[in-house]
Amino acid sequence: MNLHTLKPAEGSVSKKKRIGRGQGSGRGGTSTKGHKGAKSRSGYKTKRAFEGGQMPYQMRIPKRGFKNINRVRYVPLNLKDLQGLADKHGTDLNVEQLIELGVINKNDKVKILGTGELTSSVKITAHAASVSAKAAIESKGGALTIV
Repeated sequence: MNLHTLKPAEGSVSKKKRIGRGQGSGRGGTSTKGHKGAKSRSGYKTKRAFEGGQMPYQMRIPKRGFKNINRVRYVPLNLKDLQGLADKHGTDLNVEQLIELGVINKNDKVKILGTGELTSSVKITAHAASVSAKAAIESKGGALTIV
């Protein structure tokens, strides 16, 4: 066997359809595109959700509400979670330490919330805090700094 004698298997390769090459080919005239209309013209392309002139689905369904792009999203951190962190990693906590501990991601903002009890004095730095959480931290002799 030589390279110049290699052939594909019988029936595995078929000839390409040659359209628009005269009436005798059987695919001349309209070149298998039917008669008239946008689909028979060159350069035809539909829009993504085009439904043949009918009102597209995404335009038919009702739209409700909106998404506020200026909303500030906070990651909640309750007093009970704060107490657990203080027991394991010390009573002086800030945002950088919370990122290192994996409590929050580097782009997250932290809000201290008042669920749970504090048993020790904690110094914490956060982006926001609820009134009840601030009162609970200061009642135990701790400090809350808002960044």
